[in-house]
Amino acid sequence: MDIVFDCPNCGQELEVDSTGAGSPIECPACHETITIPEPETSLPDTADPAKVAPHIVNPIAASAAARQEIHLKVPVHEGPPVSLIEKPKPPLEVAAKGDKQMRIKTIRHTDCIEVGRDRFDEIVTEFLQKVGEDQVISITGLTYTHLDIVSQKLLTDYAVMIVYRG
Repeated sequence: MDIVFDCPNCGQELEVDSTGAGSPIECPACHETITIPEPETSLPDTADPAKVAPHIVNPIAASAAARQEIHLKVPVHEGPPVSLIEKPKPPLEVAAKGDKQMRIKTIRHTDCIEVGRDRFDEIVTEFLQKVGEDQVISITGLTYTHLDIVSQKLLTDYAVMIVYRG
């Protein structure tokens, strides 16, 4: 347990271990020799306020930094308050929700053959009419190779890639 006391000469707050009670020390502030007081073991008499010594529970509250008074002024503005912190812009995902998302549709020629009938042109035309001309961003022709399961040959075929808003 530590003993906290003030130097009787200069008033400097000192803290020492209770084992040094009664021994003389030199005050680090005024360099005078003082005697460490005995720790208070008895409860103070609360009937007489003059006999009650103030007991500091929080040592930080008694520090020099806590005793420093700072007088701050609150700025006063006339008119409506002005926000000095700008609201952040919404993320791109949120901003894009109002717009239609970009999409890609790939139509392969192989997928458009039905019972020996080639419907590639019909299917592409139906899709483009469904999407609408103003929503189409680009149409790109593709050539690709694939393995024919029946003949086990590598075949070259074509497709169309349509980029659109939808």
